[in-house]
Amino acid sequence: MLQELFLNARTASRTLARSNRDHALACLKKHLQAHIPEILQQNALDVEQERQKGTSAALVDRLTLTEKRMEGILESIDQVIALPDPVGRVLEGWRHPQGMHIEKVTVPFGVIGMIYESRPNVTVDAAILCLKAGSAVILRGSSNALNSNRALVKAMREGLKEAGLNENAISLIDSTDRSSVTELLTARGHVDLVIPRGGAGLINHVVQNAKVPVIETGVGNCHLYVHRDADLDSALNILMNGKTQRPGVCNALETLLVDKEIAAAFLPRAVKALRDAGVEVRGDEDTQMYAPGVLPASEEDWSTEFLDLIIAAKVVGGVQEAIDHINRYGSQHSEAIVTESLKAADQFQNEVDAAAVYVNVSTRFTDGFEFGFGAEIGISTQKMHARGPMGLREMVTVQFRIRGEGQIR
Repeated sequence: MLQELFLNARTASRTLARSNRDHALACLKKHLQAHIPEILQQNALDVEQERQKGTSAALVDRLTLTEKRMEGILESIDQVIALPDPVGRVLEGWRHPQGMHIEKVTVPFGVIGMIYESRPNVTVDAAILCLKAGSAVILRGSSNALNSNRALVKAMREGLKEAGLNENAISLIDSTDRSSVTELLTARGHVDLVIPRGGAGLINHVVQNAKVPVIETGVGNCHLYVHRDADLDSALNILMNGKTQRPGVCNALETLLVDKEIAAAFLPRAVKALRDAGVEVRGDEDTQMYAPGVLPASEEDWSTEFLDLIIAAKVVGGVQEAIDHINRYGSQHSEAIVTESLKAADQFQNEVDAAAVYVNVSTRFTDGFEFGFGAEIGISTQKMHARGPMGLREMVTVQFRIRGEGQIR
């Protein structure tokens, strides 16, 4: 069913590396800006459908586009344009004993498939990063954002056409049929890389069923540990920012760990502030003792990415117990400690197994835009070449180029 789309994307990819991709990105921005009213109108249809289904407010927020969010999308295009070209960088160079010169050079992947849920801003993030990195992209978003994605891709393809590029450099699988996902995952020889971005169910399905290479972007079961030497006002601010600013995103907090030495002073304040913000708190027995009325936490809660106004809370005996809990239940995404102790901070950063480890900073900063990457295509929790927010540098592969004068082996 998708063979023609795959072939068209491959054809489009072959000339991207030597095209003026920054000019093309500027054209994309122009057409997205011109189509904002239509994009917001189509997004409103998606949002209303989800509200009628009874979808949680946090997940509806993931889906929603606004004028302000569209401004952020356009700004991210400017930032990507300003970044150095990731293609053609010489990473290493050396001379072989027989005289030929060897270089390790960055080159495009070719065709990248992107499978993702809900957030229509990912449609643009993926497209602009792949384009800047010289690859064609095939987008397969979720059914609940189909109207939004159609409008966004239509505008971007118009931008490609104005720039004189093959519009098939950005393609949308315009189908809600799940068989299209399987077809994309098994398109060896047509698709060079697949990147999933979404919940645990989607990511596990992609990893387990793909026959093309996959970069795994992970679930965000993120923790905040409040150490005994923490500034409690700062800890409260970081907690509330991490849990309530946008609870439906992968870098939001899902578990609060509190040192037993400051639990009596901190937990009642923290639980009250969370409840006042509409957050349901589920805690262990000690948390329930310090903050009566907290619901009991189940074993499953410790490993759950709630993506909602829900948080699990636990009292721990110190830094090592906090680290052990995080390494057991965490998803290797983003973890934070609040402390004034350099020793505790060093131990936490050295021993916690995660892509991003924070000291006295909100986990909400795990984001390619915030890290200065212009945009991101996902947060990688694996340990291959890409880990953490994936920006332009992770969107290319390498080629070895050898020049000589007739050497033979």
